[in-house]
Amino acid sequence: MSSFTYPIAKRTDFSENLHGIAVEDPYRWLEDPDSAETQEFVRLQNELTTPYIQGSPALSSIKTRLTELWNFPKYSCPTKKGNHYFFYKNSGLQNHSVLFVQDSLESEPRIFLDPNTLSDDGTVSLSMKKFSEDGEIFAYGLSQSGSDWNSIHFKCVKTGEDFPEVLEKIKFSSISWTHDRKGVFYSCYPEQQGKTDGSETTSNENHKLFYHRIGTQQSEDILVVEFSEEPKWRIQGGVTDCGRYLIVTTGRDCQYNNVYFCDLTALPNQAISGKLELTTVVDKMEADYEYVTNTGAVVVFRTNKDAPNYRLIQIDFNQPEREQWKTLLEADPSDVLDWVACINKDKLIVCYMHDVKNILQLRDLQNGQLLKTYALEMGTVREFSGKNTSSEFFFQFGSFLTPGVIYRCDIGESVEAEPTVFRQIELNGFDPSLFETQQVFYPSKDGTRIPMFIVKKKTVVLDGTNPCLMYGYGGFNISLEPAFSVTRIVFMQHFNGVFAVPNIRGGGEYGEAWHDGGRLFNKQNSFDDFHSAAEYLIANGYTSSSKLAIQGASNGGLLIGACVNQRPELYAAGIAHVGVMDMLRFHKFTVGYCWVSDYGSPEEKAAFENLLKFSPLHNLKVPETGQYPAMLLLTADHDDRVVPLHSLKYMAQMHHTFRDCPKQTNPLMIRIETKAGHGANKPTSKIIDEHSDVFAFLARALNLEFQS
Repeated sequence: MSSFTYPIAKRTDFSENLHGIAVEDPYRWLEDPDSAETQEFVRLQNELTTPYIQGSPALSSIKTRLTELWNFPKYSCPTKKGNHYFFYKNSGLQNHSVLFVQDSLESEPRIFLDPNTLSDDGTVSLSMKKFSEDGEIFAYGLSQSGSDWNSIHFKCVKTGEDFPEVLEKIKFSSISWTHDRKGVFYSCYPEQQGKTDGSETTSNENHKLFYHRIGTQQSEDILVVEFSEEPKWRIQGGVTDCGRYLIVTTGRDCQYNNVYFCDLTALPNQAISGKLELTTVVDKMEADYEYVTNTGAVVVFRTNKDAPNYRLIQIDFNQPEREQWKTLLEADPSDVLDWVACINKDKLIVCYMHDVKNILQLRDLQNGQLLKTYALEMGTVREFSGKNTSSEFFFQFGSFLTPGVIYRCDIGESVEAEPTVFRQIELNGFDPSLFETQQVFYPSKDGTRIPMFIVKKKTVVLDGTNPCLMYGYGGFNISLEPAFSVTRIVFMQHFNGVFAVPNIRGGGEYGEAWHDGGRLFNKQNSFDDFHSAAEYLIANGYTSSSKLAIQGASNGGLLIGACVNQRPELYAAGIAHVGVMDMLRFHKFTVGYCWVSDYGSPEEKAAFENLLKFSPLHNLKVPETGQYPAMLLLTADHDDRVVPLHSLKYMAQMHHTFRDCPKQTNPLMIRIETKAGHGANKPTSKIIDEHSDVFAFLARALNLEFQS
């Protein structure tokens, strides 16, 4: 028998015929988050997990050290709006960063908006923000308990007073001002019924674009764009740099979009009074199009249309037909065009990704000519601040061992101007010279060359005895670039641990081809890449199977679930945050239907059969060794991105599968947080608590000793 007494969850005999296959779903009842049975299940699981974690001898030391290291000032790049500079600062342990204002870069900063005053426990966060073009009004969104739902508020910059109106039911929206400062475009789900606090599971449909006039109530807002025949489309509206055009994009999945525009200056009396007449630029979702800037009617887009590594194109809105498009900057054959921004009206800041490391360049807007390349170490440009009307710009650089360096540059006098350090972010008690980062390349199962970052103390001996934490994602064209993490520093510093990040297929590290290599019917490549990374680390003495823990979140949670199912002997522990575990029903809840672009639709037979092969919930079985890796699942009651039912059903099935296995001594547990969501804008206190629990779990499950 297991050394743990796992709660017994009710199993029903429910099953359904899907494409000719009888699929059992005995825990379907856990899909109702509000039922007394589900709430009792959650209570019993936490009553099992909490004492185990609190019983870890290392918990107190981990939390103390995490708190000590986290307590350092963190800054954003300054942004100039109107006659003021704004920047965010967290003094160290504040739950949320505070927005400061200053009259010049040398003047004394003043608090403009402190989100920490909005709730006692930090569960109200600042989630979206946009200043009016003249910098006189600040529009900002607030999220509660980590939900994707937002409310939009407006603040007068001069007085600091809020306007009376509040906009509700905001989700997956931007905020875009008309240049006359009279109002904003925003997106919402006005027809959403029932709860809209993030604890619901109902599907989000009928996204609409509205225009709100400052000083009026939301009930008076003007519906400007809707696609009633496409209830699952998401709509975004953005005003161009010149203020003339509204560019509307629509997306159905998590890639590709359509593009439309409206000439706002051509409206009767230039007044927005009803639905806008849109001119179609792209009406077939087959590529990504991202607005960069425009000169008159000539608009620059970053796109992967006919360019897997992305390129810049020019579209003349007077002649938007595809045959009239021009290439401004050709796609690089090896490097990915990561992002682009316009400064000084006629220059572009262009960021490439070369082997998952950033290259920053200055180019000419008129012809794409390279003017300057800025010297960077191995890392990531994690933030940029600049605008098309100014020659001044800022960017923040970071890496696995660099908390952040903010640079300032002004090309007003010369394009050869060098960036200078504006602010260095440092934390006490951490000496980066004691650590090292290396990038290796290893072959996957099919021979594909996969990059992987490995970070560790220089004194670590590669004898196979070190604990290792391997983190992965591999989906949705998202790249895992070098980033600083206090929690990983604690793991390396005090457990003599090795940290590894394999850049597996499904991500965007090598453009759309890399993404395609790990999605839909190629999804197994993501898992094979991850398995091969583990084998590389073991073969080269970084760790052993008995000390290798793997971690991932969201799509990365799916990665962890699938990998431990497929190769349980390869891993000692799996940590899956807010994972997608039921691959046959993910499309039924909130915005899960958007993920069919990566996973395929379970409604289609071929895709269903592919998903059934790796769905974590449907592939749990006792391995030949009789022992499953130690597992910790993490989810939260207000996660309306990947709803908690995925983790709840997976854990119930895991307990059922292993409850009577005599060799199963590794813990199988779930941590279910309250007043938290998918992870964005989580308060510092909750972040420290969560990561303390994760490392305390690993320390106890893998018998690791915290070294002072």
